[in-house]
Amino acid sequence: MRTAVLQSVAGWVPGEPVGNDRLPSDWEVDDAWVRRRTGIGSRHRAGPGVATGDLAYEAASRLLTRAPAAGEVDAVVLATATPDHLCPGTAPALAARLGLGTVPALDIAAVCSGFVYGLAVCHGLVASGLYERVLLVGADVYSTWLDPADRSAGVVFGDGAGAALVAAGRSGDPGELLAFDLGSDGTGYDLITVPGGGSRARASGKPPAPDDGFFRMQGGTVYQHAVERMTGSCRTLLDRVGWDPAEVDRFVPHQANARILHAVAERVGIAPQRCVTHLERVGNTGAASIPLALADAAGRGRLRSGDRVLLTAFGGGLTWGSAALRWPGTPGTICTDSMEGTQHVAPR
Repeated sequence: MRTAVLQSVAGWVPGEPVGNDRLPSDWEVDDAWVRRRTGIGSRHRAGPGVATGDLAYEAASRLLTRAPAAGEVDAVVLATATPDHLCPGTAPALAARLGLGTVPALDIAAVCSGFVYGLAVCHGLVASGLYERVLLVGADVYSTWLDPADRSAGVVFGDGAGAALVAAGRSGDPGELLAFDLGSDGTGYDLITVPGGGSRARASGKPPAPDDGFFRMQGGTVYQHAVERMTGSCRTLLDRVGWDPAEVDRFVPHQANARILHAVAERVGIAPQRCVTHLERVGNTGAASIPLALADAAGRGRLRSGDRVLLTAFGGGLTWGSAALRWPGTPGTICTDSMEGTQHVAPR
């Protein structure tokens, strides 16, 4: 039976790490304060003139250079909350820059759930027989949207990109994408938002406020929703694929906040040692966080062929989603060590 498989993954973060000791002095935070509240030790910032499309290109080009048959990419899906422009989408420009010709390309705006939503979309495109191989990229440059005076978001978010190839396969193949659980609750749309710039603000007839272009998040309420929604989604998906929590080899949640990650893992019943975390070194990278964590874990030998992997994410919208897959573990699995900038080929 035709299905879709995760074939390979790679990641990229820009510049040098920005440690907690280099955060603005007027935020009045220190390393211990940030680590205690978030679990983050450093994050990366894109420099002047560097946008989401640039980071997406870096991650995708590294993947396509080494992945088998990568030149046969039939479509591009880009998950981002920080597109290069409100109009048009960033994916077509990315496809052109990668030399992929006139393949279809589209953006997904599911915020931090974007990569999981994107996996589901790519699965549908491939399993239906419409395309043979789809490039999926999750990329965000939150530093361009952060209010310099907002330390709550400033200590958490970093910039980065992760790329994956989803290809046609058969049931039982390595990397098989087994099942998904997706959801949304638009009644909470204002909990994570950039108020200005869109048609709603323009249609109001009011002049934009000076801070309308900055990212805003109601942290305490978001924490509660994130834990509840990701926990519920994971439980639903585990029931769907018939896995006991103890059978999950690697749990890879959206790298939002260490407290959220640990709370979800505990409630689902997954031991801490099976939880893949990467945010200590890169922070919350939005739609890039899951592929970056996967690439890092594979590069460090923490993912093996056949591992049962559970992904879960939560983001603005509100949106959430989970995915279950078998890790491919083939020589074609390309991993970029985000801190060193070196590439690794995961062993069989």
